[in-house]
Amino acid sequence: MRRRVVVTGMGAITPVGKDIEAMWQVLRTGGSGIGRITHFDASKFPTRIAAEVKDFDLSRYVDDPQKYAFSGRNVTFAIAAATEAVRHSGLLATQVDPTRFGVYLGAGEGQQDFPVFMKLISEARKDGTIDLEHFTRAGLRELNPVFEMEQEPNMPAGHLAALFNAQGPNLNCLTACAASSQAIGEATEIIRRGDADVMLSGGAHSMIHPFGVTGFNLLTALSTHNDEPTRASRPFDKNRDGFVLGEGAGMLILEELEHARARGAHICGEIVGYGSTADAFRITDTHPEGRGAVSCIRMALRDAGLNTDQIDYINAHGTSTDVNDRVETMAIRQALGNDAYQTPVSSIKSMMGHLIAAAGSVEAITCLLTIRDDVIPPTMNYETPDPECDLDYVPNAAREATVTTALSNSFGFGGQNISLIFAAFEG
Repeated sequence: MRRRVVVTGMGAITPVGKDIEAMWQVLRTGGSGIGRITHFDASKFPTRIAAEVKDFDLSRYVDDPQKYAFSGRNVTFAIAAATEAVRHSGLLATQVDPTRFGVYLGAGEGQQDFPVFMKLISEARKDGTIDLEHFTRAGLRELNPVFEMEQEPNMPAGHLAALFNAQGPNLNCLTACAASSQAIGEATEIIRRGDADVMLSGGAHSMIHPFGVTGFNLLTALSTHNDEPTRASRPFDKNRDGFVLGEGAGMLILEELEHARARGAHICGEIVGYGSTADAFRITDTHPEGRGAVSCIRMALRDAGLNTDQIDYINAHGTSTDVNDRVETMAIRQALGNDAYQTPVSSIKSMMGHLIAAAGSVEAITCLLTIRDDVIPPTMNYETPDPECDLDYVPNAAREATVTTALSNSFGFGGQNISLIFAAFEG
């Protein structure tokens, strides 16, 4: 008999709230965390808006924040969200065998030391070229090796293992925008097959820096709706022009059911379905017929043992890009058939932007809160219907509805597709 996996704790650091309840209040009321970029001078960039985490103070979560002085925002966001998740779960160190407690993240790379790099490049520039020998010597002298190590994407998982004495499996996947959803799915499989009893899983990322914005601008993926930041992200709307970059972290405590029962844990919900596929197409483009997304949703339904009419809500990947929204709509229609038109779909990226590697984990938490409160968050800024996007996108206002199952989609560059299904816990 397959081991059941439940969620007993959740934590989030997002542009719309620095804990799950603050975040949820904004999502329910259609607020926005999108504004002008303040992390750096973006005045010359085509995109000058983002969804930043404001007034973040790590000392609210740990006793010695200076210990993480060289860590990137991805690490500090992960620590804060994980601390909230562990507290929320009520899990004490004495209640879990540390060798049966693991970490599986979908965390992105940290932020480079841009001021130092730009200073080194400026000093090494000569006659329009870079003196590489000078640059190398200066770099060895001025760059901090600890800071450089902290940029590796597996650093958040390492820090969390040390912080919570999680001596079990420790992994990180970086499959772009699908990363944290994939981490949750794979962490679930680790518990199902008996290799751990508790997994701390989720994601953390921040790409609101010159390299991140430049890269996505070159891909023409970002919205340039700079004059009205809060209206820039408009998933499924005919006038959508790209996604808005966000940052943050989402963390879940996943626990084997009997382990959770033995300690009297409050159960937030159950993970019942997981699907993972690849488009096997182009690394920068979704397959035009959504073949990977369709098979992924169907795989999750099979894993959960659910029919297409048993999904009460879909939290869409819904990035606000032309192709992604159109293809995701097509995939939902193909996977669910006529039931797609009876199933509410919404995208919280309309309010908090796209958290890249961390997006899926925050959207997973949103699914669990939707199930808890029977409130579906809206897709904001939906004004002009697109004939190719013809589902019920819960436009502009939250909706009360009975939700016992929720499907969350995440699709990433490289053709990675992940679908997770959460359900209200029934003993």
